[in-house]
Amino acid sequence: MKAIFKNLLFFFCFPSCIFAQGFVHRDGQNIVDGNGKNLVFRGLGLGGWMVQEGYMIKTGEFAGPQFKIREKIEDVIGKENTVEFYKNYKNNGITKADIDSLAAWGFNSVRLPMHYNLYTLPIEKEPVKGKNTWLEEGFKMTDDLLQWCTDNKIYLILDLHAAPGGQGKDANISDYDETKPSLWESKENQDKMIAFWKKIAERYKDNPWIGAYDIINEPNWNFSATNKNGCDEKQNAPLRELQVKVTQAIREVDKNHLIFIEGNCWGNNYNGIFPLWDDNTALSFHKYWNYNDAGSINQFLEYRKQYNVPIWLGESGENSNAWFTDAIRLMESNNIGWAFWPMKKIDNIAGVTSVIQPKGYDKLLHYWEKGTNKPSKEEAKAILFQVAENYKMSKVEIKRDVIDAMFRQVNSTDTKPYKKHRLPAKVFATEFDLGQINQAYFDKDAYNYWVSSNERTQWNKGNKMRNDAVDIEECNDKVTNGYQVSHIEDGEWLQYTVELESTKSVEVEIRFLAGKTSGEIYLSDAAGNVISSSSVIIQGNDKTSVWQNASFGKVKLNSGQNKIRMHFVKGGDFKVNYIEFKK
Repeated sequence: MKAIFKNLLFFFCFPSCIFAQGFVHRDGQNIVDGNGKNLVFRGLGLGGWMVQEGYMIKTGEFAGPQFKIREKIEDVIGKENTVEFYKNYKNNGITKADIDSLAAWGFNSVRLPMHYNLYTLPIEKEPVKGKNTWLEEGFKMTDDLLQWCTDNKIYLILDLHAAPGGQGKDANISDYDETKPSLWESKENQDKMIAFWKKIAERYKDNPWIGAYDIINEPNWNFSATNKNGCDEKQNAPLRELQVKVTQAIREVDKNHLIFIEGNCWGNNYNGIFPLWDDNTALSFHKYWNYNDAGSINQFLEYRKQYNVPIWLGESGENSNAWFTDAIRLMESNNIGWAFWPMKKIDNIAGVTSVIQPKGYDKLLHYWEKGTNKPSKEEAKAILFQVAENYKMSKVEIKRDVIDAMFRQVNSTDTKPYKKHRLPAKVFATEFDLGQINQAYFDKDAYNYWVSSNERTQWNKGNKMRNDAVDIEECNDKVTNGYQVSHIEDGEWLQYTVELESTKSVEVEIRFLAGKTSGEIYLSDAAGNVISSSSVIIQGNDKTSVWQNASFGKVKLNSGQNKIRMHFVKGGDFKVNYIEFKK
């Protein structure tokens, strides 16, 4: 009887004893930590580090998949220098400083997009057919990243982004080479993927800071239907079968970790995937360029309820700050964790950082695309090695407006100064307050909803400086922060927080560049009360314009902070550089 009791005790205690060690796991429809507390992943995908995608380095139009990017680089600097370039690129791409920063900003998890070829050889390069050669490079990169996450007490989610052979017709995502057998056309590639995940599980089975295994990213393949990316598939049998086999291989060595599965059609087509086959799994879906309403996630909310399974927004981003705030608020109000995308891109406004484009890179891009004016090997090497250098965390530009939109603005309508403006001063037009749309600024083109609306919108038409909807271009005025507000429409406005030592009336001027159309501007307080003595009327003309100043007259300001709004009663093609609060 004692033996039976002990066996029963072990049987009922086994799962909870494991989870008590700190492993993230499924609890009905929720993801919880090792103590059973509800866990909402707030994560960022480290895209571009292990798997390059052309659009992140501006080669997307002519070299999307990583193998094509590497060919372009070898063409200009040779194989030996290419090896050195990629060594520097990977060493600088993600470091402890990056993870320290993410944790400080508020992220509690990171998603690592892995390329299988950093862990094992491609099937065509294996010395013995059917055998797996294991490479230390990928495991070392993962080990280091896991240690940095552990140091910061944030979770690491492992994501197979580029599976053996490639898992989708969208070649850029998975480094798919259509001249070779894909994942779905090769049993050897599938066996390698299964072995890969078993090897990963063996290595990390006891580490509680591994948040989950995301076993296949964005499969997009037509198994039997017509859409090449699998969006009209009804069965998805090969996808289900492979994910079942991978799960079984993981469970042979790892009973602890949560497993994320994905549907076809970039992760969202779950036809034929159910019923689920493991008690510690969750569904991942991806969300880009659609409305942020209940209807946009209703299918997955229904899956969660019907199959009693957690759901997770495994990838999203590439939109405006206003879209980010809306999307994250939608997720968290429905107890859904998220991972946005990506960490670093060249000359980028829509990420948490931007990699500075080095001088001469345009010349390299032109040659790669057009095949003319090839730079010398020495020149190309200098440019590319500077690219790798600029990926260091100490070199990138941190986009604090994006971070503010993803965290503070989700729960607050308050505005805060973009930077401190103590008067008298020139306040640059692009340095308007941080805050939600309709609180810190108003712009008519604020979101890209093209998947829902079939209409693409460029929220910041100049694509410079900030990811808010305000249109910003480079500025060539003699006194400038480098940028100007442009593409101004009727009714738009911008808010600025300024500080003054004592209550007084101050003369305020605007610095503008007239265009062909006229405009009208006035100033108000945050409540909308007009405070400028007069409006500024900008006269349009057909001649080449020069920068001009015009006065709003005297404006009474209070001691301490003042929130001032610049209203464009009539917009036009004029540009605004700064507002000057004079002595």
